[in-house]
Amino acid sequence: MKKLILSAAALSLLFATYSCRETTGEKAEEAIEAAAQDTEENLDKAGEAIEDAMQETGEAIENAGEEIEEELEGTDDMNEN
Repeated sequence: MKKLILSAAALSLLFATYSCRETTGEKAEEAIEAAAQDTEENLDKAGEAIEDAMQETGEAIENAGEEIEEELEGTDDMNEN
């Protein structure tokens, strides 16, 4: 009888351990997927920020070029006295 109870207890422990491993594995997989999703979203946001900065820089360079041309031509409206 003791052997039967000990065997049942050992079998229960084995099933419990296997179940915990499976649950832990599933949670780890979910965490990895969530981290990958967050990384993808952050990379998209960073890409958009870079594109915006490039556009603003291009506009600033274009405006600076126009100002230089106006200075050279003497038609700069900012320095008229």
